[in-house]
Amino acid sequence: MGRGRVQLKRIENKINRQVTFSKRRTGLLKKAHEISVLCDAEVALIVFSTKGKLFEYSTDSWYASYVSSSSSILLLLPL
Repeated sequence: MGRGRVQLKRIENKINRQVTFSKRRTGLLKKAHEISVLCDAEVALIVFSTKGKLFEYSTDSWYASYVSSSSSILLLLPL
């Protein structure tokens, strides 16, 4: 049997929330790297912590193609 779904809701305990953020951020960055290697995909990932600290991952080819494309517009919209 598989695992049950985890109900998504804000973690109220500040320490637990920070630990979860750190673990999930690491996993997300790892998955971004994996998909870029396995599928030869161009990937860019930007994550901001609650304190505004930036964490990012991008393939070298993504940045070069983004900068060279005159019609590309990067929008950062809050969810």
